[in-house]
Amino acid sequence: MLLGILQMWGTTDGVTYPEVNGIKIANQWIKARLHAANEFNQLPFFNNSPNYARTAVLQGDEIYVSHSNVKVAIVGSDTLAQCVVYKLSASDCSVVAELPLTLDGAPYVGAAPLGSNNIGKDNFGHIYVAPYTSEAATTQAIYLLNTVTGELSLVAQLEKGDVLARTDYIDVIGDLTREQAECNIMSVGASVATIYRWHADQNGDFEGGFEGDTYMDITTFYPETVLQWGYGPVVKMCMGTDEETMYSGELFYVDGFSSAPILYDVTGSMVDSFDGVPEELLPWSLGANGVVEFHVNDHNYVAYAMAQYEGMNEATGNMLACQVNICELGEDMTLAGMTKCWMVPDVMGTTSDSGSRLQCMSVDYEKDADGNDVVNLLVYKCSNGIALYKIGVNVGGAEPVGVPGDVNGDGLVSIADANAVISIILNGADSVDAETLARADVNGDGLVTIADANAVISIILNG
Repeated sequence: MLLGILQMWGTTDGVTYPEVNGIKIANQWIKARLHAANEFNQLPFFNNSPNYARTAVLQGDEIYVSHSNVKVAIVGSDTLAQCVVYKLSASDCSVVAELPLTLDGAPYVGAAPLGSNNIGKDNFGHIYVAPYTSEAATTQAIYLLNTVTGELSLVAQLEKGDVLARTDYIDVIGDLTREQAECNIMSVGASVATIYRWHADQNGDFEGGFEGDTYMDITTFYPETVLQWGYGPVVKMCMGTDEETMYSGELFYVDGFSSAPILYDVTGSMVDSFDGVPEELLPWSLGANGVVEFHVNDHNYVAYAMAQYEGMNEATGNMLACQVNICELGEDMTLAGMTKCWMVPDVMGTTSDSGSRLQCMSVDYEKDADGNDVVNLLVYKCSNGIALYKIGVNVGGAEPVGVPGDVNGDGLVSIADANAVISIILNGADSVDAETLARADVNGDGLVTIADANAVISIILNG
């Protein structure tokens, strides 16, 4: 008897990735529709209106996932959706706290139904929340989050200016409090060619970031047939190379549904694009938006959304399931000269995100015992999954769960373990916890079947 495909080998994606130019990558854990599905279903933001939980951010030992439409709040005579942030442990993705958001002592509902569409961080550890804005909205609000209480405090109501467009996602570089550094904030209009930018000097107030203007129309795209951004476009500013430009965000990527990521400068000029990039590195699907740069020691990388959730492409044989490509940039940080290192995960899910479009990626740095860079890369796709990877010289994956064959976790391999496998086959995955289910896949093929019971018996007989 077959229990069915479980994808429960430990908590990892089960893939051993090649070392590339002395740098390794290893999955630490994954909770996704096509990996660790039982654990995936236990996460509250995946099993309750998951298309409203669109963004996630990694900050040190914690992960924050924002959900715009999960908790009912009574505001006056109205029944509204209160926004919630879930605080997770970065070590295993367990839920640490549920934070219903408040503003000025009242439930925060924001611009319903996407009042907390954005959650992110600046470069000084501050977590922010921001709503989407409609074509009629004249401002973009941004709030600091108290990560203990869920209380929001307004940073600014940023004027859009004379051109109004829908904005879904924003990016921040520098210090939102402006106490330690300047701050720049950007967003991209949906289904237009307009980008927005706001700048504040250290200890200063926000003003238009394009020489005083708050918006700019982009006129150059790749491919040239693209004339505007599509649905759910995203922007990601790049760190500067010296102290003066560190947080200026003078270079930034835009990924806009109808194009692969394009690198621009603050004059609106196209600096780099996927023109000339080898065909095998082109995104399989342009429908997903997402891009981030990072470095490991003297290696510079770009990660970008490789695929949406369309499932198997029969023509190419590629399984489009919310993957991310990670490439080392070429000489002078060029896209055309980049080389592929890894694609992660192998699969995540093939369930529609109801138009959010974003493949969310968040990077956090640490040092290993020898002083080498270690990058923690969070990959998140609403409705489909969440995973954490470590990238560095000496990184490794999570330890296997227990002793092979010790299904019941008593430290011994005996006939009781074979019986435990058979019990799971008869009673189903829900009859045991996730760790026991992982141990029951003794042969590591992603299934719990009679073959695993036989594997236990083989261990007993042969040692």
